[in-house]
Amino acid sequence: MKIGIVCYPTFGGSGVVATELGKALASNGHQVHFITYSQPARLDFFSENLFYHEVSVSNYPLFDYSPYEVVLASKLVDVVRYEKLDILHVHYAIPHASAAFMAKQILATYGIHIPVVTTLHGTDITLVGRDATFNPVVTFSINQSDGITCVSEDLKRATYEHFDVYKDIKVIPNFIDLTRFSLKKKDHFKKAIAPNDELIMVHTSNFRRVKRSTDVIRIFKKVQEKVPSKLLMVGDGEDRGNCEQLCREFQICDHVRFLGKQEAVEEILSVADLFLMPSNTESFGLAALEAMACKVPVISTNAGGLPELNVQGVTGFLSTVGDVEDMAKNAIYILEDAERLEKFKENALARAKEFDLSLILPLYEQYYKEVLDATLV
Repeated sequence: MKIGIVCYPTFGGSGVVATELGKALASNGHQVHFITYSQPARLDFFSENLFYHEVSVSNYPLFDYSPYEVVLASKLVDVVRYEKLDILHVHYAIPHASAAFMAKQILATYGIHIPVVTTLHGTDITLVGRDATFNPVVTFSINQSDGITCVSEDLKRATYEHFDVYKDIKVIPNFIDLTRFSLKKKDHFKKAIAPNDELIMVHTSNFRRVKRSTDVIRIFKKVQEKVPSKLLMVGDGEDRGNCEQLCREFQICDHVRFLGKQEAVEEILSVADLFLMPSNTESFGLAALEAMACKVPVISTNAGGLPELNVQGVTGFLSTVGDVEDMAKNAIYILEDAERLEKFKENALARAKEFDLSLILPLYEQYYKEVLDATLV
C-alpha cells in the first residue's frame, strides 16, 4: 500500500505518533510518504520505503500570512498524482483535513479519487477547533473525510459534543514501541542526578499553561519534604520561567534540574522513579505511556483520556485538576516504601505492554483496508 502521511513535524504528540506510525508501516512493507513543511523530528533513519516531501511556502509582499493550507493542498495533489498514492492519512484536523479535502476536489478533475483518513489528536478538537473562527471548517473537513479516528474514548465524546459530526469515529489509542523504551538503566547518569540515592521524579511537556507545570514544582516541594528526591524537568515553553522562579521562592533549586528539549527522553525516563502529569486536559497522555514503558508509575489528573491509561491505585494515581495536596500525598505513598514502589513499577510496564506498537499497527492497517474497500463500492 502507498500511504501519504500529513502531520506537524514537531516533538508534539500528534507529530510523534504520526512519524512512529509511518516508520512502522514502512518496516511492515508499505511505502510511506511524509508530506509536511520540515522533516519530522522522529524521522531519523533511512528506509527504502520511507519518503519525505517538503511543503515549501514562498513569501510574497501581498501576504501578511503565508497561505500554508493552499500550498499544502497543491503539494498533496502533486504527490498523489506522481507517486500514485492509495490513501492519505492526515494527523490533526487544522489545517490538514481541510487541505486534504481541497486536494481531493482537485484530484477528482484528473479522474483520481484518493480516500482520506483524519486522525484527531486532542487540542485540534478541545482547544483550537472550538474557536468559532475555525469550527465550521473543522466540522466540514471531518465530515468530508472517508475515515475518522481519534486516540481515546474521551476525545471521541468531546468531538461529538462540540461539533456537528455525523460520521462514525473509530478509537485507535496511541502506542509505544517497547523495544525503544526497554533500556538498561545508566547507573552513572542516575548517580550524577541523585548522588545520595535520592528518588527521581520526572515531568516532560511543552510547558504550556494547559500542562500546569508549576503544579509539578508545588507537588515536588511537598514530596521532597518527606522523601529525599530530585526532580527533572524536560522540555521548554512559556511556563518554564515561572517554574524556575517558583523553585527559587521555595529554595529547592539544588534539587531541580531543567534539561530543556531532549530527543532521547527514554534515557532520562530509564532512571526515573515517578512521573508527574498534572495537566488541565490530555486527550490520551502519550508522555505518561512513554514513562510507563520505562517502568515509571504515574501521578496524573483525571482529565480527558488519562483515566483510560493510568489505572487508579495500580499504575499510579489520578487526582482532580489543581489538587496539589492529593497528588503529593499519592506520590509520597508510592515512593516511601521500596516494595510498594517496585510493585507500581511492574504494573506500569504491564499496562504499557497493552499499547505496544505490534498490537496497534494492525488496527490502522485494517482500518485503511476498510476505508479503501468502502470507497471502491
